Amino acid sequence: MKKIKKIKENKRLQSFSITKRLTILSTLFSFLILFLSTGFLYWTLKDNLEKKDAKFLIEEIFELKSILLENSYDWAIIEKKIKGEEAINYKLKTKYYRRILDEEGYPCLETTGMGEMISPHIFPEPEEIDYSDRGKKWQSKDRKTFLLMATQVENPQKSKYVLQLAVDISQDENLITDYRGKIAWIFIVGILFSIGTNIAVARNGMRPLKEITKKAHRITASQLHERIHPEHWPKELNALANAFDEMLDRLEDSFNRLSQFSMNLAHELRTPINNLMGEAQVAISKVRTPQEYLQVLESSLEEYSRISRMIDNLLFLARSENKEIRLELVYFDVRQEIEAVVEFYEAVAQEQGVKVLCHGMGFLKADITLFRRMINNLLSNSLQYTPKGGIVTISIQQLEKQLHITVNDTGIGIDPKDLPYIFNRFFRAQSARLQYPQGMGLGLYMVKSIMNLHNGTVELESTPAQGTIVTLKFSIPETSTPTNSFLYVDSSKFKEINIQKQNFRGTREITEM
Repeated sequence: MKKIKKIKENKRLQSFSITKRLTILSTLFSFLILFLSTGFLYWTLKDNLEKKDAKFLIEEIFELKSILLENSYDWAIIEKKIKGEEAINYKLKTKYYRRILDEEGYPCLETTGMGEMISPHIFPEPEEIDYSDRGKKWQSKDRKTFLLMATQVENPQKSKYVLQLAVDISQDENLITDYRGKIAWIFIVGILFSIGTNIAVARNGMRPLKEITKKAHRITASQLHERIHPEHWPKELNALANAFDEMLDRLEDSFNRLSQFSMNLAHELRTPINNLMGEAQVAISKVRTPQEYLQVLESSLEEYSRISRMIDNLLFLARSENKEIRLELVYFDVRQEIEAVVEFYEAVAQEQGVKVLCHGMGFLKADITLFRRMINNLLSNSLQYTPKGGIVTISIQQLEKQLHITVNDTGIGIDPKDLPYIFNRFFRAQSARLQYPQGMGLGLYMVKSIMNLHNGTVELESTPAQGTIVTLKFSIPETSTPTNSFLYVDSSKFKEINIQKQNFRGTREITEM
């Protein structure tokens, strides 16, 4: 039951607003500060007054002892001196009383009226007096407060006497009582003022959060352009607001890209589906020969393959962006794998009238299937957009901690205004659409995704009508230096790569990724 009760209390505390929590905590802190400060002031005043009264009595005791010794216990002389001091103290409004008792407890001398006011039995037992003594407090029937002290003296004849001294400290006690009441009021008012101030400060401090909340409620799919734009806010909330604005920038960009992606995907799927529907409608419009049906099926198969490649590419991109692809890293000869891709495209290059060259050597630890797919995309693009008589050069440069692969073509190039978007999904430059309308605009985006999976980078430079240079930069760990036990992948198994030869009527088409 105790555990359940504690859980409920914790939940109740957690449900408090930040303003309420700040108010409670700051009020508790103020309570502690006020309690300690007022308590310290009260204790200091009380202690000082008690020390002052005790010191006064102690000095009077020492003075009385001195009088007794100087006058050899001549009571007539002693009484005269004591009365003279009493007259002086009366003018100073200091009410204190002296009593001297003999060994039998009989008063030898005492202040007038002391017997009726303070009985000898009220005093504490006689003891040696020093400045650390505080005496004994006693309150009379008329509610007057006295501080009492008693000590013992011995005359030269070895007779013992008891000295009893008392001082009226009612004024000091009244002062302490009055001070205690004032401190209590100061404490109460201070706590109330602290609560009000803390509530105002907490609400003012939380005002920026309320503004953030209001603006967040206004943000919808059609209002992603809304921003907080903090002004003169605290540093912490300013950082929060800026981070929130940056998040909105990313969301707006992602939403726009998703909208654009949906439109592009619908557009890209619509073309092959319309082709399939058109061919099917024509085929069933009248009876055809088996050969004509076969041609329709072959043509449909090309469109199916195109849709299948698009779906495969999109699934690959979705998995790569969500880090769901597990890389199978192996060491391989980069030149050997690139030449295998070049050999695959040799017939296409001859038909296009484009020469493909490969230079340099290098070794790399990477996922060989993704590496081949990436080189395939780059070479496919270069061959597709390089006119007859052009050259595609693939260079390999092995550096100390990096491996650079450069694909340089003399193709149609890319307009500078399109370069910032060239790695976007489904983006195709206007010149590329005119050159090859069937493309999907996923090739370079996939290249960038594969490089990201390998913690590498890709850079692109292009000049219209002169060509394009794509540079792949792989980082090479120090432990990745090949040895005699270097693991190579046989290029004769290149058919395992996810590149499909297309069945074209009379010509070979480049695989467009």
